[in-house]
Amino acid sequence: MSSASHEPVGHVAERPRWAEFLRIREMWASVAIAAMWLAVLFASVYGPSFVSTSGSNSTVIPCGIVVALFAFLGTASVAKYGLRQDKQ
Repeated sequence: MSSASHEPVGHVAERPRWAEFLRIREMWASVAIAAMWLAVLFASVYGPSFVSTSGSNSTVIPCGIVVALFAFLGTASVAKYGLRQDKQ
């Protein structure tokens, strides 16, 4: 009686566990949104203000307001794409 031997099993390189985090879309969307709002924070604290002087009237608008407007628009678009539920 003879038996057939199987071919040796090749070593399959297993992906490291930390690499699985690189494929999580929701995580990257959250990181992007957090970075946008951190930019608003630092622009508000350290950024200059827009100053308009007309005669004796002076208007001061913090630059964080303008940055926050763009962060809001960016947050909406990133959340729409990055946090959507894909229907399978």
